[in-house]
Amino acid sequence: MATQDFKRKLTAILSADVKGYSRLMGEDEEATVRTITAHRKVITSVIEKYRGRVVDSPGDNILTEFVSVVDAVQSAVEIQEVIRAKNAELPEERRMEFRIGINLGDVIQEGQRIYGDGVNIAARVEGLAEPGGICISGSAYEQIENKLALGYDYIGEHTVKNIVKPIRVYRVPTGPETVQKFPAEGRHVPKYQRVSLAVVIALLVVAGGVAIWKSSQPPTSPPTEVASVEKMAFPLPDKPSIAVLPFDNLSGDPEQEYFGDGITEEIITALSKVPKLFVIARKSTFTFKGKPIKVKQVAEELGVRYVLEGSVRKAGDKIRITAQLIDALTGNHLWAERYDRNLTDIFAIQDEITKKIIEAMQVTLTAGEQARAAAKGTNNLEAYLKYLQANEFIYQFSIEGNALGRQLAEEAIALDPEYAGAYRVLARANMMDVWLGTSKSPKQSIAGAIELVQKALLLDDTYADAHGTLGSLYTMTRQYDKAIAEAEQAVALNPNSAYAYAMLGKTLRFSGRWTEAVQAYKKAIRLNPIPTNNILFGLGISYAFTGQYEEAITWCEKAVRQQPDDIFAHYMLAVVYSFSGRDEEAQAEAAEVLRINPKFSVEKFAKRIKYKNQADKERIISALRQAGLE
Repeated sequence: MATQDFKRKLTAILSADVKGYSRLMGEDEEATVRTITAHRKVITSVIEKYRGRVVDSPGDNILTEFVSVVDAVQSAVEIQEVIRAKNAELPEERRMEFRIGINLGDVIQEGQRIYGDGVNIAARVEGLAEPGGICISGSAYEQIENKLALGYDYIGEHTVKNIVKPIRVYRVPTGPETVQKFPAEGRHVPKYQRVSLAVVIALLVVAGGVAIWKSSQPPTSPPTEVASVEKMAFPLPDKPSIAVLPFDNLSGDPEQEYFGDGITEEIITALSKVPKLFVIARKSTFTFKGKPIKVKQVAEELGVRYVLEGSVRKAGDKIRITAQLIDALTGNHLWAERYDRNLTDIFAIQDEITKKIIEAMQVTLTAGEQARAAAKGTNNLEAYLKYLQANEFIYQFSIEGNALGRQLAEEAIALDPEYAGAYRVLARANMMDVWLGTSKSPKQSIAGAIELVQKALLLDDTYADAHGTLGSLYTMTRQYDKAIAEAEQAVALNPNSAYAYAMLGKTLRFSGRWTEAVQAYKKAIRLNPIPTNNILFGLGISYAFTGQYEEAITWCEKAVRQQPDDIFAHYMLAVVYSFSGRDEEAQAEAAEVLRINPKFSVEKFAKRIKYKNQADKERIISALRQAGLE
């Protein structure tokens, strides 16, 4: 970003989002889109009335800036009044309640967009507001304290994600009960109140001494707003269930993001090896990354009881890691700790966090289960860091990222030739070359990937994800029985792995065992409630081959909405529409396939698909032709 392309300014930022938006979308996407579109139109008119500007409005979020904090707060109050009136016209289960946060802060403006801590704080303050409520930061409060006689409730200092210093937060009462609690100007403090104030100050001095003592103790937090089992998107499992949120990067260096992500993934992997637990997959928990979310929201959307939050600060060879485990059903913090250690202690810290989480959830492990949970791939710190970076780059699904990931994986192997994880990452780079179209010989790339994963399994035959990857590779080489055996071994080794179940679903699907594929994919989605597209349309096509066309359409349509430019999702949807006799819609999806790839050829496509049963393959090809593709 060139300096001439942006400027800094002080502005009032209003951030708003909808409580339970994911639940509403899951229940009725079309109705939800209609409702939020209508609400957004009304909100925009109120914002413009108070001279505000809508900066961005992705999904259920609305980001706005105002020249005046007074205008921003008055706008927020009116927005909540208008939305309350509109909600009164809707059935209770379809009502949308917005949370609003306001901050006065310094931002960077680039074109029409704004960035920086000023925006981030507004979003974090919004996350502290109740549904239908408004919260403002201390900097915003200072500007309106004597200008708007709304009455304000101070709710304390809050430490929020990605912001170093605690933020003073005030609640602005809304609704019919909103009254003028204080005169707008010239407040007189009676003598008895001044005496009380002196007493309060004395008490605060004493409290300060207590606070200093407490600061040397492990970090703790007040009880959290509790989750409701009835509102959970999925039934609560019959064993301890947990979601590990991405650890926040407090290093101030975006290039260190991989480190916090890697620690999060290592903890998820270690916990998922314990059969007595239910662990949500990385893909789903990482959808909350960088967002001002509440534990209650995470628990209800993912269907879990426990949530782990944490942060990482890495500086040179020193690290600080904080973590806290919260019981979402009671709001209690079961365990919290801060680790100030040398970077070389990272493996021991990860083991200790995993152990403490398991203990806090009152799960007793056998010696063998403890060993599996604590298993590590390497003791070479430099190799481990390169492995984490390689993973991060390959997750980008880009040509440049894959090339960097390959290089870093090769360097990790050079540093530790016995590191099983590095071989699997390098195998994934080979597979990605095929998917990205950068392989000079797809056949050789797949063969190389198989060899690398087999090497990983020679080093660690309990490596569940490597078994799953090998199963996928065997499918690509039409070794169907071996593919299913490897995927089943992955599930046996790690029954908490959404990836293992997804690979099992894939191998069963390509083998023509459609009913079993449906069950495997459904288990993958329960462990990964916000699944990748290949799981969505994989389940969809599996339902189609069992004759359950409405279910098939539902899941394939979700894949298209999640990634509108995913050509695989569009051709799968075209197939299931054709299967169910909805020819016009099938033709519309065929047009989408050609929009994405005007050179799409059914003949070339037929040579690439790997179904074991020729009849299954021919049925898919026939459906694509029926949709109008050639």
